[in-house]
Amino acid sequence: MSYPFRILIVEDHILQQQYMLDVLLQAGFDVAEAVEGGVKALEQLKENEFDLILLDLDMPDMDGMQFIQALSQRQPMVALAICSACMPDIMESAVRVARGQNLTVLGHYAKPFIDEYAHELAHKLQVAQHGRETILKERPIVLSPNQSALELALREKQIIPWYQPKQCLRTGAIVGVEALARWQHPHSGMISPALFLPYVSLHGLDKPLLTHIFRLAAQDYQDWCRNGYTVPISINLPTHLLEQESLPDELLEVAMHYHIDAQDITFELLETTLTEQTSQLLVGAGRLRLKGFQLAQDDFGIGYSSMQALTTVPFTELKIDRMFVAGAAQDETRAAAMRSSIALGKQLGLKVTAEGVETEEDARLLHTTECDNIQGYYVSHPLPADELLRFLQRA
Repeated sequence: MSYPFRILIVEDHILQQQYMLDVLLQAGFDVAEAVEGGVKALEQLKENEFDLILLDLDMPDMDGMQFIQALSQRQPMVALAICSACMPDIMESAVRVARGQNLTVLGHYAKPFIDEYAHELAHKLQVAQHGRETILKERPIVLSPNQSALELALREKQIIPWYQPKQCLRTGAIVGVEALARWQHPHSGMISPALFLPYVSLHGLDKPLLTHIFRLAAQDYQDWCRNGYTVPISINLPTHLLEQESLPDELLEVAMHYHIDAQDITFELLETTLTEQTSQLLVGAGRLRLKGFQLAQDDFGIGYSSMQALTTVPFTELKIDRMFVAGAAQDETRAAAMRSSIALGKQLGLKVTAEGVETEEDARLLHTTECDNIQGYYVSHPLPADELLRFLQRA
C-alpha cells in the first residue's frame, strides 16, 4: 500500500536517520526526508510542506521541547509524532507541551522505530485527513481578521456551527452534539477555529458569536426534529460573559423564539476563560440553571480554578479534557488522572463526558469506568448540519 504523506524526520544521528527512512519507505510512504536537528528542520519547513514531523527529543542544537515551541509559532498545522530513546515520562511531558501549544500529536514511540509504528502513523494520518474539519487538512494561511471582517462573516453566515456527536458509552446511542464554530471563507475556504477564534475575543465579539451560533443551531435543531430526531445541543460560552446581567434572559429569548426546551441546551463554560468576578459568575450560572439550561464544566483539569468552580457553580455535566483521555490506554499516569476525574464527577452527581476519544483502546478503557458519554474522532468528526442528519439516520 502506498501512503501519500510527506514525512520529515528530525534526528541528529545519521545512522538513525537512514534506518527510519528505510522503515518509512518500505512501509509505503511516498516521501520521507531527514534533517540533523531542529534548526535545519525549521529552515526546511520554510521551503517545503509536510504532513508529519517525526521528532527526536535529545538533540544538541535545539532540543525537542525548544523545537515544539518554535514549531507552534511557525507551522502550527503540521502533525507531530515523537520517536526517542528518552524515558516514557519525558516523552509524555513533551506530548503535553505540544498539545498545550495546540499542536496535533499522533503519538510517541520508543526507539527503535519499527514497521508497526509506521503503519500506525499512516492509519492515524488517513483518519485525520478523512475528516473535513481536521487540522491536517487545513493548511496554514496568513490571517489576522479585523473587527469589520468578522462582523461581515457573522452577518453573511460565513461562520456556521458544525456538530460533534456525543455518544452514550453504555448504549451507543447519540445523546447530543456540541456546536463548534467554523468559518467558510469565500476566498480562503474552511478556516481552522484556532486561526480566527482568538481574534473574535480580541475584537470583543464573543457575545455576538455566541448568539449567532445559538440561533443557527436552534434552526438546525428544528430541522432534525422535523426529521424525527430530538438532539440536545451543547454550545461553548466564554465564562466572562456571565458578568453581563442580561445574558441569561437573552439566551432564554432565543430558546423560546425557536420553541426549544431549555433543558435541551447545555452551555459549556470554558475553564480557561473564568471571570474574575466570582460573585457575578455564580449569579449568572445560577440564573441560567433557573431558566432550565444545563451547564457543563468544559476542559476540566487544565485550568487553575477547576476545583473552586466545580464546587461552587451549579454544573450538571463534567467534561474531561482530551489531555487526560487521548492515549490513556497506553499511559498509566494519564489513565489514573482520567479515572480520578471521572470518579470525582460522579461523586458530585454530575454526568461525565470524556472528550478526545480517538481509538477503540481508549473507548474500552472508559468502559471500565463510570463515565457516561464519550466524544471524539472515535465516534465522529464534527459534521455540518446536513451530514449530521445523515449520520443520525445511519446510527
